[in-house]
Amino acid sequence: MRISREKLKSDLIEKVEEISGERLAVCYQCGKCSAGCPLESEMETLPHRVIRLLQLGSGDEALGSSAIWLCASCHTCAARCPKGVDLSKIMEALRVILLRRGYHRLEPADVPPEVLAKAPQQAIVSCYRKFNS
Repeated sequence: MRISREKLKSDLIEKVEEISGERLAVCYQCGKCSAGCPLESEMETLPHRVIRLLQLGSGDEALGSSAIWLCASCHTCAARCPKGVDLSKIMEALRVILLRRGYHRLEPADVPPEVLAKAPQQAIVSCYRKFNS
């Protein structure tokens, strides 16, 4: 599969770049973002692969990745990127696009009562904001 000008001008990429303020084309897949990500072992798609999926026109696959929801927005990826790409902003943009489409990752009724009893209230509210707002 090749990166073409048409794929880099898709509506999804334009929206991601508009929301995130990052240019996807500058990423050359060195993988330093993934190597430094504290949650990469939990992701089925490594962070740099999410950008690659977008570059190759596989936006639906990128939007379906759990990586966009697991990203802790710690900006370690941005600190490690030799091109200055802040991947956490791209992950946030993908979450925003899904949420604007009406996708809700977490419903309050889905939280088990034992989690509600033990988790700090602030953590529950933060999760709800991240996954639903």
